[in-house]
Amino acid sequence: MLLDIIMPGMSGYEVCRRLRADARTSLLPVVLVTSLDPHEERVKGIECGADDFLSKPIHQAELFARVKSLLRVKSLQDEVRRQADTLADLNRQLEARVADQVGEIGRLGQLKRFFAPRLAEAILASDERSILAPHRREICYVFVDLRGFTAFTDSAEPEEVEAALSDYHAAMGPLIALHEGTLDRFAGDGILIFFNDPIQVSDPGARAARMTLAMQARFAPLREAWRRQGYELDLGIGIARGYATLGAFGFEGRVDYTAIGAVVNLAARLCAEAEGGSIVIDRRMRATLDESFNVESLGALQLRGYAQPVPAFRLRA
Repeated sequence: MLLDIIMPGMSGYEVCRRLRADARTSLLPVVLVTSLDPHEERVKGIECGADDFLSKPIHQAELFARVKSLLRVKSLQDEVRRQADTLADLNRQLEARVADQVGEIGRLGQLKRFFAPRLAEAILASDERSILAPHRREICYVFVDLRGFTAFTDSAEPEEVEAALSDYHAAMGPLIALHEGTLDRFAGDGILIFFNDPIQVSDPGARAARMTLAMQARFAPLREAWRRQGYELDLGIGIARGYATLGAFGFEGRVDYTAIGAVVNLAARLCAEAEGGSIVIDRRMRATLDESFNVESLGALQLRGYAQPVPAFRLRA
């Protein structure tokens, strides 16, 4: 803009100040022209925001040279503004992505309160519906149970029972995650776990076996500490392999991701036959273990609810 200083109604200075106050024209190049004292007017022009100053009479070549110079500066300013707008847009996108990720982390944290970590992550990755839908898969089901717990609860104070369960769960829980098992649920002194779902693994039987052996080893110090306090508690474990239906079951507002099938009942019955410190497995589970595992036959056991005896084996360390 070529702007004369002396104009009717509003001076060039006032026009320049208003231009600078408006964000839309704050960077508009302004050249003030006047026939007044150039030194005095130049100072005033700079103070009100003018970019350049010309005295009358105007020399045309000089005017064009200054205009071209100011247009080059304006072009650079426009580019900076475009880049700033682009950067601001990228920042908004980044903030939105961060907000989404924070929300996902929050949702994952909430899911981990009710589901095993791998299941929680799988639910989010699959948009929840596909993985929670009922499906059939071969799994290894593990039933872990405390021996002597009923007698213990009858004689101990509730605070003692709570402390014992807390120590028990704290010792067993990390081993489930370490061997990539899926925690079905805690059932009082029982811990129900399965392998090969929702994430399929190549060696579910071996994982289940290694986990239960580690559980018995980690339980030993707890057993000794409790005996010194007068508690007679021990650990029995049953493992069965077979097909089950898995998915989210329940009612509106509350569902559990669990396994349904004969393999679950068989693992519970084998666990009931397991003495303290032992691990009892079924024939299909035995068939999946190689020679590196120490397994001995228990013959055929008459399990509650089964018409025919069931071949069983003991897994040793």
